[in-house]
Amino acid sequence: MKFETKGKQHVIAVEVLLNGVSPDTVRVELYADGLNGDAAVRQEMTLARSPTDAVRSHTYSAVVSAGRPVTDYTARIVPQCDGLAVPLESGLVLWQK
Repeated sequence: MKFETKGKQHVIAVEVLLNGVSPDTVRVELYADGLNGDAAVRQEMTLARSPTDAVRSHTYSAVVSAGRPVTDYTARIVPQCDGLAVPLESGLVLWQK
């Protein structure tokens, strides 16, 4: 995960290896636990670059508030399907390590 802080925003980018999985079937997002009883933050990331290299990595990016430390955010990949609800503990969620 790479980031840059610009004023009151963090610009975050992640490299994702989908190993042949279509980007249309996944949602890449930033996740941060809720604070003080607020809901968790789930910010969808945008596909910024498709593979052009031998590694075949996709680059996703998002902008989030710098009101929280960038270390509060974790990238994750979840299945993308209309009407599908994926619980946090699902084995289908791939968390950044």
